[in-house]
Amino acid sequence: MKLSLKISLLFAGLATLVVANPAASQPVRFDGSYVGGGVTGGVIESGLPNGDRTFGGNITARVALPNTPVSVRGSVLFANTNSAIVPTLTYDQGLSDKTNVYAGAGYSFVQNQGQTSALGNRNAVVLNAGVESEVVKGVVVYGDAKYGLRGYDTGRGALAVGGGVGLKF
Repeated sequence: MKLSLKISLLFAGLATLVVANPAASQPVRFDGSYVGGGVTGGVIESGLPNGDRTFGGNITARVALPNTPVSVRGSVLFANTNSAIVPTLTYDQGLSDKTNVYAGAGYSFVQNQGQTSALGNRNAVVLNAGVESEVVKGVVVYGDAKYGLRGYDTGRGALAVGGGVGLKF
């Protein structure tokens, strides 16, 4: 089975688990908005010459929509040769009042088309899943995986895995 199909099935399964949880009268979830920074690595090669894996950083923001399990997120994934801007919309499932898991979709805008970024070398639809937790008052740790469907010119998908620390606002 192709890697892109496996990853798509993984995201579909995670989304099913998140959505299948029965609704409670008072949902328990982390509803904070934050901005943070951390590290990101592109873990799938393009198959092209000079299409190596990348390692760099991320700047990530989450804006929780009040009274809904939905968030608007944005990330900038950067390395020494290229970057990608990735806005997404996610469904958030609370594990506690301090921790969420989330799954969603968005789009990656690659700054320099044709050069490798953590999410490939061209613009692409992105699926993402992750976890976030407020570890002390006002401080959030987060980690996620973003999969760019056909993120490389070769048709391969691109996978970026990252994490970081953020401050609530």
